[in-house]
Amino acid sequence: MNRLTAANAPAAARPVKVLQFGEGNFLRAFVDYFIDIANEKAGFDGSVVLVKPITFGNLDMFHEQDCRYTVMLRGLVDGEAVEQSRLITSVSDAVDAYGEYEKYAAYARCETLRFIVSNTTEAGIVLKEDDDFAACPPVSFPAKLCKFLYERAVHFDYAQDKGLVMLPVELIDDNGVMLRKCVMALAKIWNLGEKFEQWLDTACVWTSTLVDRIVTGYPRDEAQAIWEKLGYEDRILVTAEPFGLWVIESDKDISAELPLPQCGLPVIYTDNQKPYKQRKVRILNGAHTSFVPAAFQCGHDIVLEAMNDELILNFMQKTLYDEVIPTLALPKADLMAFAEAVTGRFKNPFIKHALLSICLNSVSKWRARCMPSLLGYVEKTGELPERLTFSLASLMSLYRGGVLVDGKLQCKRGDETYTLQDDAAVLAFFADSHMMTTANQVRAFLSNEDFFGPDLCMVPGLVESVTASLEAIIDKGMRAVMEEKFGC
Repeated sequence: MNRLTAANAPAAARPVKVLQFGEGNFLRAFVDYFIDIANEKAGFDGSVVLVKPITFGNLDMFHEQDCRYTVMLRGLVDGEAVEQSRLITSVSDAVDAYGEYEKYAAYARCETLRFIVSNTTEAGIVLKEDDDFAACPPVSFPAKLCKFLYERAVHFDYAQDKGLVMLPVELIDDNGVMLRKCVMALAKIWNLGEKFEQWLDTACVWTSTLVDRIVTGYPRDEAQAIWEKLGYEDRILVTAEPFGLWVIESDKDISAELPLPQCGLPVIYTDNQKPYKQRKVRILNGAHTSFVPAAFQCGHDIVLEAMNDELILNFMQKTLYDEVIPTLALPKADLMAFAEAVTGRFKNPFIKHALLSICLNSVSKWRARCMPSLLGYVEKTGELPERLTFSLASLMSLYRGGVLVDGKLQCKRGDETYTLQDDAAVLAFFADSHMMTTANQVRAFLSNEDFFGPDLCMVPGLVESVTASLEAIIDKGMRAVMEEKFGC
């Protein structure tokens, strides 16, 4: 079987328009996939150059395949399981910022370059004041970007039309705002001049973005079978779900330059991404965090199993439709459609998402994802949301009785031992409080401002409701209590 290369996947030469910091699975199955479609359907006529921004790893497989690869989307579409493959030709090159610095730096002088995409992890957008401008390249991503932009500005004599559009997709709030702050701070620290600072401010566009797609990466166990279907060998094949969403917040309208919605792609240009971020966090992430502890204690191990359990599915959907959506600001029809899509995504037969993986750092996740919905519901109705309240009890039950071993909490599900990872203070709390009465443990947990910020004991009836549910779970078991309280 032939290896995928430009020889068996030719494509027209296109000018470089996108420089992408990060060559990982997500960007290739999301951004580069979108650019590939824009080339075909909207005349974008641009290619992407991948930059490896770290010292670890190499780009050998990209060069062996001439940067050609396949994206396979697998999941439910209108309730039916589908597989959709696309051969991606939008990537024209891959360069190592460390091992090929001169080649990388030369792209700063590229006439056609317009966009910078990045996915350098949540820790990537940080200000390191001791970063060295003279380094080739500097260590942090903001420092790399600042030096790159400075060299571009100088080369083009600060021409306004040579500014770039920044499209960071790191999973932090206001990622573009934070990236701009870091770059501007470095410009001052390095004394790069007021003219450069003004160019950064007026010629460049700093967008903040929100992205959503589950990317499952290289299907190692299925690769040979997939190659047989495709008719070629592809060692950088990437799999993902069909669902996708890219919300781009910008003060300047860039929709004509990056014509993604015109291709039918799920891209939203807006001057305020926050309602969409809130929708994702409260509905998608909030659903996970609210039902997973209970589902695991009902004996399930992966999300798909839980979704095939009518009791768990009903609990999740009623949480979303009856308790979360009423607290959100976007139009109800939009929210309902998003929630319906979430159910389909969780039922994806191609994704085996472990419940215990979702349980990582559950307390901080509950605070960020579920607490705003609970408090919003109380404020709006004057009553406690039954299922979100129960999710607190199921969370406590998941951690209850655990023993600290090597910095992790070892707990029991029947005769089976499972391990939880969380903030050290959270694990210590449950390890140290197991001898408390249930009511006292609940009160101590909910009043801990380090865990929740506000004292949740001040929410009328919450302590009593969580205590009653937790006592029932301890006495009868999770499934019995859920059938009694939420059985359909």
